Amino acid sequence: MALVLVLLYLPILVVVLFSFNSNPGRTANFQFEGFSLQWYQNLFDPVTGYGSALMTSLTIALWSVGLSAVIGTLGAIGLARRQARKSVLARMGAAALSLGEQVAVLPIMIPEIILGIAFLALFTALGLPFGMMTLVLSHITFCVPYIFITVKGRLSTLDPGLEEAARDLGASPFKALTTVTLPLALPAVLSGCLLAFAMSMDDFVISFFVNGPTTTTLPLKIYSSVKVGVPPHVNALCTVMLVAVFALVALGQVLQSRAERKRELEAQQAG
Repeated sequence: MALVLVLLYLPILVVVLFSFNSNPGRTANFQFEGFSLQWYQNLFDPVTGYGSALMTSLTIALWSVGLSAVIGTLGAIGLARRQARKSVLARMGAAALSLGEQVAVLPIMIPEIILGIAFLALFTALGLPFGMMTLVLSHITFCVPYIFITVKGRLSTLDPGLEEAARDLGASPFKALTTVTLPLALPAVLSGCLLAFAMSMDDFVISFFVNGPTTTTLPLKIYSSVKVGVPPHVNALCTVMLVAVFALVALGQVLQSRAERKRELEAQQAG
């Protein structure tokens, strides 16, 4: 197990180490000449660095995840609420429900290169200009299943009597949805959004086919930078992104531990 962990994390440590290499050549990953912070200077410059590509990827990811959260959550709630009747129509309803779930998760089961070619043909036939709009529409397609799956799994564990009790107490269907169902499903929605955000930021294949001449995402920018070798700036960028991810994970752990201690304290006071 130790050997497996070393093989997994050693390349990451190499990337971090050589991000401080003073060697200016594209062979800097193999010749460490000294410690330097020069590759972190102007790293996110909008003109010469990766700032413009990073902002484009963040904009696409935020729009895609926001719209996918609405579509995926409502779709999961709609399918979870459907109950098969005890008749022949019940079996047909169950089959339709299963088919609906399969259609919802279909984009993540299709190879990305096929999706990219399909989007390219579709947007060309519709006459849509390639750029931000086509990128957002494409990312929404493969972001929705991640949110749908997590929310659907969460709703399957909830007691349907909670929403029924709210309805019995006079709440409208919309009021029961916003005050009972959505708050209980919120952790799953956030988890699905984080996963979809990571997939959107990481996507290269689909973005390559639907990208426009004036929009360049961060993966496309990095790919164009490493065609003839890995420049030191890419190592610095990877290091910054790793630090950001680890910081978010650590923050999440701290908030989760605080919430658990608060629940334990409230349980002790109630007891």
